[in-house]
Amino acid sequence: MEFSMIFTVCSALLLLSSSSADAQTASPPSLSPAPAPAPASDFVNLTDLLTVAGPFHTFLSYLQSTKVIDTFQNQANNTEEGVTIFVPKDSAFSAQKKPSLSNLTDDQLKSLILFHGLPHFYTLSEFRNLSLQNPITTFAGGQYSLNFTDVSGSIHIGSGWTNTKVSSSVHSSDPVAVYQVDKVLLPEAIFGTDIPPTPAPAPAPDIAPSADAPSADSDGKTAPSSEPKPSSSNRIINWGSLIHIVLAISGGFLF
Repeated sequence: MEFSMIFTVCSALLLLSSSSADAQTASPPSLSPAPAPAPASDFVNLTDLLTVAGPFHTFLSYLQSTKVIDTFQNQANNTEEGVTIFVPKDSAFSAQKKPSLSNLTDDQLKSLILFHGLPHFYTLSEFRNLSLQNPITTFAGGQYSLNFTDVSGSIHIGSGWTNTKVSSSVHSSDPVAVYQVDKVLLPEAIFGTDIPPTPAPAPAPDIAPSADAPSADSDGKTAPSSEPKPSSSNRIINWGSLIHIVLAISGGFLF
């Protein structure tokens, strides 16, 4: 009896020890790593974009000095509307003599630069429909508006003082559109409505007719040529010579 009790206890101890060993040697289940979150999309850095394109150094300098670059960048990064910017090249500022931009106050200069932006992203194809909604308000406010015209697929921009066109697309991907223009956009709200007339094109140079070409009189008829014509006396002499020759030949046949 005691022997069977001892045998039972030893068997139970052996079973417990083997179960504990198996539990220690069993490896935990492997877990697949969680996928990394997708990186946030990068915003277009307007300063970097205008630095490498163009050259737009003058316009970029005005953007930075007036802090308008922050307004445009915030519109691009933090709104669903996006932004459209019209950027004149350095040569456009060099050609801008009258009116001069050097006499503007700080507020006027800031309004001038804001005048080159629209608080909405527009593709080139959308400007065709936008021309039906003229005038279009810019970042500078209600008095600072632009008129757009589609001329055979070319987008023309009018500001009163300035008539220019979009010459190329620098960047056009939602939410930022940057288009190059040939001239600085000048608003009437700053420079007034006394706009100087556009100079007339130079007349074509007069080309003198060649000496051999016949001239025309006032009735559109061509004047007679100055070359001498045969006179009537010459014609009579020629006919007389012909008659003598015929008579001489006839007399030869008679004899």
